[in-house]
Amino acid sequence: MKIFALLMAMSIFSGAAASAATSNETPITLPEAQSLIEVVAAADAIVAAFGRHDPKDYFALFAPEATFVFHTSPRRLDSRAEYEAEWAKWEREDGFRVRSCRSTDQKAQLFGDVAVFSHSTRTELSTKQGDDIMLERETIIFHRREGRWVAVHEHVSLDPGQ
Repeated sequence: MKIFALLMAMSIFSGAAASAATSNETPITLPEAQSLIEVVAAADAIVAAFGRHDPKDYFALFAPEATFVFHTSPRRLDSRAEYEAEWAKWEREDGFRVRSCRSTDQKAQLFGDVAVFSHSTRTELSTKQGDDIMLERETIIFHRREGRWVAVHEHVSLDPGQ
């Protein structure tokens, strides 16, 4: 059954779940493969909403008690509401606008009802100072709640290789 699940995960998609399934880790089961697919889909939804500058959809994908750590902020944001206020401040004071966001080098890992998703991002944004491109690495922690994966923590750092 584990071999079937591995082949199934690899044939369904070639992103993070396939990466996890083909590494030196223990082969995954079909339910684990399905969970990895769901985690990657949840992360893709976050990236898509962020990339189209859709704060309503973006923030809906995070738990109210989610925490956020950004290299651009001097402090940890201890709730989704704090991040929403910070986002609104960026828009108001800096003219902040996301033009696009692309995710690469994805990896998803399962730890029961918790999942870790890490990837690299290339974000194009605009502010009053002009257009910019941010090359970053990001980790999103998900928790399975009522059958869906909800983001409970996001950590973004500059990509030192860029």
